[in-house]
This record gives sequence, structure tokens and C-alpha cells, in this order.
Amino acid sequence: MIPQPRRAAEAKEGAAGTPAAPARGTRHAEAGEDAAAALLSMRGGAVAHGGRTIWKDLALDVRPGEFLAVLGPNGAGKTSLLRALLGRQSLSAGTLTVLGRPAHRANRHIGYIPQQASLSAQTPVRARDLVRFGVDGHRFGPRPRRRADRERVDELLAAVGASAYADAPLGELSGGERQRVRVAQALATDPRLLLCDEPLVSLDPHHQRAVTELLDTRRRSHGTGIVFVTHEINPVLDLVDRVLYLAPGAHRTGTPEEVLTSASLSRLYGSHIDVVRVGGRVVVAGAYEEPAHHPEDIHPHNGVRR
Repeated sequence: MIPQPRRAAEAKEGAAGTPAAPARGTRHAEAGEDAAAALLSMRGGAVAHGGRTIWKDLALDVRPGEFLAVLGPNGAGKTSLLRALLGRQSLSAGTLTVLGRPAHRANRHIGYIPQQASLSAQTPVRARDLVRFGVDGHRFGPRPRRRADRERVDELLAAVGASAYADAPLGELSGGERQRVRVAQALATDPRLLLCDEPLVSLDPHHQRAVTELLDTRRRSHGTGIVFVTHEINPVLDLVDRVLYLAPGAHRTGTPEEVLTSASLSRLYGSHIDVVRVGGRVVVAGAYEEPAHHPEDIHPHNGVRR
């Protein structure tokens, strides 16, 4: 079980992205242990598209039970980072290990929650079918229906509160209901690392909270590391251990208190940025959205909303 201490003492990081000291709410390695203890470790990482460098010199570790939020404007490389961790995209420079090995496709110890996609009401796939795909996904060849698999699917649906609509077609479910099912699918192989790509888009505040609480429960009970790409930090602000903020040509990693400040983001953007905390929420004013040069981010905003 992962203990539930909150704000432990934290060391600061520079804009170059040097990995942080132990963060709040997580179980980190003691001083002197190296990156081998991390679920994922990147050193000198870079990604380029068509001769344009999206990000470079990225150093990053994620340890068991850690909740890392990845923020930044469109085109800054958030989805490229997830693709690299999934083994779907190679780094242009640097090294990356995931669960002690080079990143590769079809790693059953990695759960993935993709961005929401619109579905037709006539979609025949049921909620339990989608979760079953997660249970069977690492297998090859014919897949006979087994009682143990059916029980596992029912267990996962119950864990995310989706039993009531287990046999409903996905196209008839609300956005929040579909995301619960996608969480169940991502947890089907008992992953050690969970990658989430804008999982809160199109969800109302109630369903946002329900989904984030499911993820937080998982990382605390099983030590699952979470990499959470989002445009909106406020729904997860009280859960996040560290933030990786990707800006055009720069990045910074640290606790939310270190990164989400006017001084920190102004240095990243090279222009004045105001960060205001109002009623427990973070509001960023003055940041700009760089036009995307490739279809990795699809959520247009006039400025960065937090």
C-alpha cells in the first residue's frame, strides 16, 4: 500500500528540467538511489518534427505512486511525450527507459487513457466489451471466453462505478460514463504506469472529480505512477505531486508551487505572465498558444487556461 502523507519537503528544480527531490504524496527513493528505481527515466530527451525541435534536453523521472501533470500550450509536445513513453515515437536525441527497458509498443504494464472521441449512438460495442479488450489486449490468437475473464471485467466495472451500464452501447453513454469505462479498460492489466491524454476534456466538474478520484485511489492503493496530460490543472491541483510545463522552446519541472508562478512562467515564455491564485484555483494570464505544426494537440484556446 502507498502511504498517504501529503506535502513533504521538496527541492527546487531549474528550468533545464533536473529531476526533483522527493515530492508530496509519493514514495520516492532515498538519497543516493539512481534512476533505476523510477518507473520511467529520460535524460537529454528531444523530439523533432520536420526539422522543428518540439522540446529538447528533457530530464524526467516518474516514481511509483507519483502523480505528474503535464501542462503547456498547443504544439508544445505534450502528446509527443506520451507517444514516446508508449513506444510509438522515437526520441530525436537522449535516452528513455520505461519500467527498466527501452520504450516499446504493447507493454501490458502500461495503461493508457486516450482523448475522448465522439461515438455514434449506433456503436455496437458495449461498455463491458471495451473493458474486455483491455483484458485480452496483450494476448495473440483466438480468445476463448473464460469465466475468469468475465469475472475480471465485472470486477473492473464495479471498481469504477460502471456496473449499472455495463451492457449499454458506448454511444449511448455520457462523456463521464465513457471515461469511467476507459479507466476500467486502462486498469485491466494491473498497470504499473498509467498515461492519460486529456482525460477530463468535455466532462462537467462532477465527472472530472469522479475520474480524478478514481486515478488517485489507484495510485495510492497500488503505487501506480500517473502521467496526466491536461490543459486544465485546477481539477487535479490538490492531487498533483509535480508539474512538467512544456512551453515553446523551454520546459520546467517541479512542484505546482514552484512552477505555476508568475516568475517561473515568465522565464519560460520570455515575456510577462501573470499567475493568480483565487479561491484555491490557479489562473494564468498572458500565455499564448503557438499554432500547432502537427496534429498532436486538438484543443484550441485563446491563451492557456488553468
